[in-house]
Amino acid sequence: MNGTSQGSTPRLGVGIGWRPEIADAVEALPGVDWVEAVAENLCPGHLPDSLVRLRERGVTVVPHGVSLGLGGAERPDPRRLADLAERAGALGSPLVTEHIAYVRAGGPRTASPVLEAGHLLPVPRTWDALRVLCENVRIAQDALPVPLAVENIAALIAWPGEELTEGQFLAELVERTGVRLLIDVANLHTNHVNRGEDPATALAELPVEAIAYVHVAGGIERDGVWHDTHAHPVTRPVLDVLTELRRRVDPPGVLLERDDDFPPAPELAGELTAIRETLDAAAGRYAPRTVRAPRTAAGAMDIGTGSGTGTGTDDARQRLALAQTSLLSALVAGTPVPEGFDRRRLRVQSRALSVKRAGVVAKVAPELPEILGDGYRPEFLGYAASRPMRAGYRRDALDFAEHLLIAGRPESRPARRRLSLWWQERAGARPPRRATRLVRVARAALAGK
Repeated sequence: MNGTSQGSTPRLGVGIGWRPEIADAVEALPGVDWVEAVAENLCPGHLPDSLVRLRERGVTVVPHGVSLGLGGAERPDPRRLADLAERAGALGSPLVTEHIAYVRAGGPRTASPVLEAGHLLPVPRTWDALRVLCENVRIAQDALPVPLAVENIAALIAWPGEELTEGQFLAELVERTGVRLLIDVANLHTNHVNRGEDPATALAELPVEAIAYVHVAGGIERDGVWHDTHAHPVTRPVLDVLTELRRRVDPPGVLLERDDDFPPAPELAGELTAIRETLDAAAGRYAPRTVRAPRTAAGAMDIGTGSGTGTGTDDARQRLALAQTSLLSALVAGTPVPEGFDRRRLRVQSRALSVKRAGVVAKVAPELPEILGDGYRPEFLGYAASRPMRAGYRRDALDFAEHLLIAGRPESRPARRRLSLWWQERAGARPPRRATRLVRVARAALAGK
């Protein structure tokens, strides 16, 4: 397998995120050198015809994972790693990418149910978290047949008591593991607005020579909070961060991401043109890299093996598990906000997670908003406020429907009949009868005491 040897990064050029909704447009866009596809949405034995045609034309396809949770307290799931490796092989990809984030928490370390975020959540920039992340990255590198690059994420919230800046955290990760970086300049802008972090400072602290490629995406600001939506045009401030990055390094690849509210093909082409023009204008305007400050005694220890002044990785995993579970539980299950967090920001993040769940469930189960009409969104948000996702969005759709049926909703008898039939067809069981509903409501009430 690949191990920690990352090899040379291939020249990719300018590309776009491939999504089924814009597959035809992507194939027709001029000057697309490569594409990136969400790994979990691909079946290696039945690749979409569009991707097959692109590969036949010589267009590079990179699988982009979203579910490993490399920043979580647990070691990466071998099955998920095997799936990612299989997709890389099926696509003939020169590398694979994932995120520096956690996506689930709980389990045996915390004696609590496993909670799924359905979203990428920030890792605390602490030596504990870095120790765990380094080990997880090494495990992933050993399991993958091609080099791994990891992406910085956007965040609405900040962990209290952080010990490193984002740039320092990423630089330490690269130094300890040799992993490549996928730098998302839109996420650097997001963290500038939401957390007051200067993108130029982060770039100055980064080992820019480790960059495999760059993401560029759009978002929107509401009430002083930047939402990294991937559903809006790329803004000038994001392109300004791209300019700053290009002044420091010539990245092997730059990619436009768009995940929702897809515009007509000419608008996508216009955004790609703006990216190319930004790169060309910044070329040659070199800005020397700032030397990072020396590491502290805690940072200088061997964080991978647990030697030095700190305790072992297992102890770090335990502490990280408790902290991440506490935060995720507050976000998706309505438990108290952990000490030190901004309560208002947590409320914003919690609602954003619920809104995202509602949107994805509506996509994987479009019959639900059709049956419920205008009541779908408020019903789902009420359901999601204290009911974490258990096992993915399809299971979430079934749980939501069952929740409504137990509560005797929707009030319209024909709509309730349609919902019962929908649930029965997919759950393979009879819809919960009145007696079952009453028992479950009673149990839920007792559990809530």
